[in-house]
Parts: sequence; C-alpha cells; structure tokens
Amino acid sequence: MANLKFLLFSLIPAVAVVLIVFFFTPILWALAVVLFVSSVLGLFYMNIKAAASAQQTKLSAGAEVSEPEMESILNNFGDAIIIYDDNFRVLFFNNAGEKLFMINAGEIMGVTIKPEAVNDPRLRLMAQIVFPTLAPVMIPRSQGGTWPQIVDLSFSEPQLELRVNTSQLSQIPGKPARFLKVIQNRTHEVALLKTKSDFVSVASHQLKTPLTYIDWGLEALAGDQTLSDPNKEIVDGALKASKLLSEIVESLLDIARIEEGRFGYKFEPADISEFLGQILERAMPEATRAGVRLYFEKPAVQLPKVFIDPQRLSLAISNLLDNGIRYNVKNGDVIVGAVQVEGKPFIQISIKDTGIGIPLEEIKKLFVKFFRADNAIKSQTEGTGLGLYISKNIIEAHGGEVRVESELNRGTTFYFTLPTDQALVPQREVPIEA
Repeated sequence: MANLKFLLFSLIPAVAVVLIVFFFTPILWALAVVLFVSSVLGLFYMNIKAAASAQQTKLSAGAEVSEPEMESILNNFGDAIIIYDDNFRVLFFNNAGEKLFMINAGEIMGVTIKPEAVNDPRLRLMAQIVFPTLAPVMIPRSQGGTWPQIVDLSFSEPQLELRVNTSQLSQIPGKPARFLKVIQNRTHEVALLKTKSDFVSVASHQLKTPLTYIDWGLEALAGDQTLSDPNKEIVDGALKASKLLSEIVESLLDIARIEEGRFGYKFEPADISEFLGQILERAMPEATRAGVRLYFEKPAVQLPKVFIDPQRLSLAISNLLDNGIRYNVKNGDVIVGAVQVEGKPFIQISIKDTGIGIPLEEIKKLFVKFFRADNAIKSQTEGTGLGLYISKNIIEAHGGEVRVESELNRGTTFYFTLPTDQALVPQREVPIEA
C-alpha cells in the first residue's frame, strides 16, 4: 500500500514538467521531453497496476479458508455432521457425530451405508438417519422435492429426538454427487416441551370436575325463584364466570392435544354447503342476541365433496363465526360463502364481517396463542386469544390453509381452503412445531 501511494504522488511533478516544457521551450525540445515523460508514465502505470493487483491478491488470499481450517470448523461444530456421496459412502464424519453415534470417525469413513445396516446394532442409528423412513417415527418438516429436506426422528431405545437437515452440495464435475446431513439433538428441548404440555393437560383435567359441580350448583341457585334481585344478579355473574372458565379449560386441553399430535381426527366425505348450513343454524341465536345479521351465500353450482372431521372442523368454523359476531357493530353483517378454487382440488370458504377490523401491523400475530388485537380488547374485554390458534391448526390438519384480510373499522374476511382430493388430507397428525 505504501508503494502504491508513492507511485501516485510521483505522477504530480511529472505532469507539471510536461506542462512547463510544452509552454516555455521550443517545440522540438518539448516533443522530445513529452516522449521521455510518456515512457516514464507508462512505467509508472505498469507498476501501479502490478502493485494494485498484488494488493488485491493479498486481500483475497486473506479471505480464503484452507481445507484444514474448514475441517477444523466442521469438527468443532455443535451438531453431528455426515457427508456422503450418492452411493451412501461416508466422506466426512465430525466429532459431534462420534459422540452421538458412539462410533469413531476412522471406523466409519469410507464405509457404504446400506438399508440392511439397520440390523447391525452399531450401525442401526446411522442407517435410520441416512434412510429416515427406517426410523420408528418420522415427521417431515419440509415439502417433498425441495432442498434442504428436514425431518424430525423419534427413538425410544435410547430416548432420542433428532432433527435431520439434508442438503445437496455443489456438484464437482466428474465426481459423484455429495450430500450433507446436519443432525441436531433435540431430546432435552422436546422433553421440556412435553413436561409443559403434560402440566397443562393434567391441570386442566383436574379443574374440569370441580368446575362441573360449581356450574351445577350455580345453575340450581339461578333457578331459585325466591332469590332477591341483588342475589340473583350475583349468582348469574358467578355462573357466567364459571362457564367462561370451563371454556378456557376445554380450550387448553384442545391445545395440548393438538400440539402433541393426538387430537384424534376422523375424516369423512361431506357436502360443504349442507355442513356450513348446519353450523350457521346453530350460530343464529348468538348472532340475533348480538344484533348481527348472519347470511349464507350458497354456491350457484353443486360443489365437490370435501374430506373433513365434522366435529373438529365445526369447532374451527364456530370460532371464526364467533369472532365475526363478537367484534361486529350493531346491525352489522356476517356473510359466509364457499367457492371452488379455479384449477385446483380445493374449496375456499370465506367468512366476512362488517366489524371493527384488525390493525395492519397486528394481522401477522392473529393466529398466535393468547394474542388479542388492541382494538379487540377495548371492544370486548372478555376473550382468551386461543380460538384462532385452534382454528388454524384444525384447518391445516385437514390439508387446508387459512389467511385473513382486514380494514380497520370496515371489517375482516377470513379465507380457508379444504381439499376435495382425499390424497391431500394428511394421513396422520403431526406434533406442532415448537
């Protein structure tokens, strides 16, 4: 860098000499001097270029990571790493892998892992990682045919919860394709989550019985005609609070089952128009009490059947309708519609209201547990923020998707899809991603 600065500053007097000679000496002498200085400048230019090139090379060299350095980085990585070729021959195995699989790298390097290795106690776990379908429990966490491929694997002997991230490395011409697996040990993390879920489940179950007796007692008191008006008001308030608490407990139980992947879906074909009509009929009394009009825009044509769990999906739709009714305005509307998605094997259901709307910055939090928008809290002090979380997970367990559009003080529309092709319905429940 110092040489480069020296060469640049040397140009200044050289240019000055050319100008002085040209204007104050005879023309022949001037031309001779110009030619001489041009040669000097040419040499300066070549030296500057060479110096700059050397400096760039030095900078580039400093940014490179050597092969031994890269190997050291991978060996000190916290998660287990396996690199293998398209013949499943192990090319690299790091220190974390040695601890997880209890195999020395020297024993496994160059070994071809085959599905039959699952019968070898020493290589069983390795085979189940390389071929995830051999694992006792495999839960896909990414779409098929895309990279990276992510799966969660569960083992009981020993107790292990692993997340395996598989990527295809850049192809080297003339060499076999290579794949990288990063195995994250989530056993402790999953155990903590299960403990939390178990606590919620046990606590909720323990609360259900006493709450049932409290409801019965309060209902009996509320029916006592001899109660004075002030006492009746107290009993009615207590009964309302008790029923709200029972709903919260039931919601917490539902969430625990959903998150553990044991909500228990039983799918069957159904006529969506008939199904929605039944739900709207049950919701009509609540809408009437709230002063809200409830409409069903029946499809003009017969829609294909969808595959649903009537009980579970009824809960999801009822939660969405309840939002549309509770956060509406007096004499407002809730309009339900169903249409065939053009060119796709899905029905789209919409639930549109004319209510208070949702602030734009809060829409992305809408399906988070316990979240309630600021204007919703001001409009209705009661609410748990659990209904939309439950609805979203039920719809996704049906193979559908849910989204929302809203304009503050103008209303909100929830859209969700349901498949008409049974193959698009998930074959089994999947625990919710932590």
